[in-house]
Parts: sequence; C-alpha cells; structure tokens
Amino acid sequence: MFVAIPSRERTRLRWATPLLFALLWLCFIVSAVVLPDPEQRRLMLEWGALSGGLASPLAWLEAIRDGSALRLFSALFLHADWAHLLGNLVFLLIFGLPAERAMGPWRLLALFLFGGAVANLAAVIAIGTPDRLIIGASGAVSALIGAYLALFPNAKLGVVVPLGLFLQFVKVPAPLLIGVWALLQVVFTFIGPAFGAVAWSAHLAGFAFGGAFALIARAGIARRLRRKRGY
Repeated sequence: MFVAIPSRERTRLRWATPLLFALLWLCFIVSAVVLPDPEQRRLMLEWGALSGGLASPLAWLEAIRDGSALRLFSALFLHADWAHLLGNLVFLLIFGLPAERAMGPWRLLALFLFGGAVANLAAVIAIGTPDRLIIGASGAVSALIGAYLALFPNAKLGVVVPLGLFLQFVKVPAPLLIGVWALLQVVFTFIGPAFGAVAWSAHLAGFAFGGAFALIARAGIARRLRRKRGY
C-alpha cells in the first residue's frame, strides 16, 4: 500500500504571467502614449518585424549578423492601439495563468517568447507584400491557447451568452471554443480581413507551436506536478 503525503512546500507565486502582462502594458504606454508620433513610427520600424525577408539562408545569415532577427522577439511587445493590446492581455490572463500553474514560470516564458517569434516568422514569410510591419503578441497568445488545449483537453470555460435582455453564464468545453477559434483563423487566412490588418497565419503558427511545445514538455510537466504534490 502506498500513501501520498501532500508536500509542505508553499504554493509558489505565479510571476511569469503577471510579468508579461506588466511588460506589455509598460511597452505600450512608452511607445504609444509617451513618445511623439514621429518617434513612435521610428520605434515601430526599428523594433517591429518586417515582411518580405528571411526567405533564404543568405537572408537568415545577414539577419543574424546584423541583429535584425531579434525583431521577431521585440515585435511581441509593440501594439498598434488599445484594442490590439487589451485583447491580447485578456487572453494572456485567461490561458497564461492555468498554463503557468501546470508548466511553471520558465517554461511559460519560453513558450511565450519562442512561440511568438515562430508566429512572427510565419507572418514574415507568408505575407507577400514586402516591408509590411508585423507587431503584437497575438502569435504568442495563440501559442498559450495551443498549449492550454494540449494540457487541459477536458477543461471547460465560462462564457457569457446574451439572451435578449438577460446574460446567461454557461460552461462550454474548452476544445469546442478553441476549435471554433482555430477554424476562424483558417478561414481568415484564406479570405483575409479588411485591408489585411491581421496576420492570421501568425495565429495559426503560434497555436501549432504551443500545442507541440506542451506535448513535447508533457513528461517534464508531469514530473513537476508530482513533485509539487509530494509523490
């Protein structure tokens, strides 16, 4: 007979998601509120990712040599407007906190940064028009959504449904909601929104990266949870 003894270790504070939340907010305040318009534009062009490049080995070598490949990461912390930022922050909290609880802060940071960079790279390659500015953490948040689905396939998410003059709170299986979200990304990838303002291919690439990341790291995450529970 084996008896599991709960660990006496105190629950550690989840700091990675709040840190990313604060960094995204701070970067937006500095880049879009504090700086004057000419400086804002210059900052976006210098730190945002640009389409039409990194399609050949020579382009990659040049980007690594001059440091411009780092724009795939720095572009995650730039946003066009309040709506762009707030949408990413909401989904960061919804999916980031439970994912961090399972995988730990360092894995979550790696998932956010590298998932976002892969998503931006997909947009850089997929967008045919050269020198289109690619910014925002949408690809990184999509990676969190993909990881959430892989880690919690049976979870349910609360949804507020408007029924006439009343609001009804219902719980819907997470795979259903995320599946609808992923289907919309596929549709918008081929149809495209007005003026092509959203890089839907980046969302899909980030989502796929997040799911693969969680599945590959599943054994390490399971060991971490066992240690946390004391067996």
